[in-house]
Amino acid sequence: MDSKEFSGICSLVPSLSESSLCTTGLKMYLVESKGGAIGCMFLALFFLGTWPALLTMLERRGRLPQHTYLDYSITNFFAALLIAFTFGEIGKGKPDEPNFLAQLAQDNWPSVLFAMGGGVVLSLGNLSSQYAFAFVGLSVTEVITASITVVIGTTVNYFLDDKINKAEILFPGVGCFLIAVFLGSAVHSSNASDNKAKLNNYSNDYKEAAISSKERDLVKSKDLERGSSSADNVEAGTAVFLIELEERRAIKVFGKSTLIGLSLTFSAGLCFSMFSPAFNLATNDQWHTLEKGIPHLTVYTAFFYFSISCFVIAIILNITFLYHPVLNLPKSSLKAYLADSDGRMWALLAGLLCGFGNGLQFMGGQAAGYAAADAVQALPLVSTFWGVVLFGEYRRSSRRTYALLGSMLFMFIVAVGVLMASSGHRSSSHTAKE
Repeated sequence: MDSKEFSGICSLVPSLSESSLCTTGLKMYLVESKGGAIGCMFLALFFLGTWPALLTMLERRGRLPQHTYLDYSITNFFAALLIAFTFGEIGKGKPDEPNFLAQLAQDNWPSVLFAMGGGVVLSLGNLSSQYAFAFVGLSVTEVITASITVVIGTTVNYFLDDKINKAEILFPGVGCFLIAVFLGSAVHSSNASDNKAKLNNYSNDYKEAAISSKERDLVKSKDLERGSSSADNVEAGTAVFLIELEERRAIKVFGKSTLIGLSLTFSAGLCFSMFSPAFNLATNDQWHTLEKGIPHLTVYTAFFYFSISCFVIAIILNITFLYHPVLNLPKSSLKAYLADSDGRMWALLAGLLCGFGNGLQFMGGQAAGYAAADAVQALPLVSTFWGVVLFGEYRRSSRRTYALLGSMLFMFIVAVGVLMASSGHRSSSHTAKE
């Protein structure tokens, strides 16, 4: 197809303000408008809020987290490859915006290392949060980690992005996120006390038996793909429900200190707070580490390198955890992992959702500023929905827990709204080093 034919097609297309696809020729697709950036962020919000629920579901059904995370890592990396070889290769590159394959041969290693560093901390954060879900719960884990990400990461991104976000709006929002962190910790502590009270009030006979022999047969014959078990017939939030869940889940939490879950959660939050600034540095080179004339990494190339390191760290750590498990999990092996097909499709789907969610977040951040792109940290609202609907989190809890949970979510919603209102617009001309 020649340029005249392509121009004819473009004249039939309504204004594609978020794309540079239809101009004088076919160029690499980049999100450039604020509206397109917000669209990317909302789609990323759903994806990034859903994949943790899938991992939580599999852990609660008894699948070892090492097996789940290995499956997840494969499709997570596949999503990055797909984005790089599609969006990153559309049309002809320009000197300041080379295509994905052309950029692989360029001397841009300082930016590559920033991207790979971001992938390392994201992988560590995701791994920590996978274990934190079992101890703290999906809703509170996501709120605390997302809030820490914004308090630290968004503040760093604000200065890296030449302050394109409105400070008078941004930093009050950061303060709201900080309040949400403390409220989330209080929710976890209150809910742990509620569960302890439920179990203490449970009859001694049931404490010793835990589950009747009939119920044990049901648990053992559960269908991991459909999640059918005796717990499906027990009201969520009751002592019996908690006991049966503990019986079948992979990570045992009874008798463990609440500090374990909070430590894992805060560690994950600190890791998450660093990956977005690292990616920002990789694509915009604010510290001027590239040689003169070397173009900045495109978002697709940076995401590729980012995902390579994320994948490698995940594979190394989880193969290690197969043979040297943490938190008293049973040992496994590569042979056992390969034979464990129960729930594998859910884990693979989780990896795709996370991979595409991260890619969309970075595409939006390149246009609107990475501080505003961190608005996808509203993902706990999606995760909370899944936690309540699928897992019965906080059912039959105390009024104090409900009050704290409501306050946490309200403060979080306000904070996300303020964060999105602070978004600016990055100049498209600032893409390469002069």
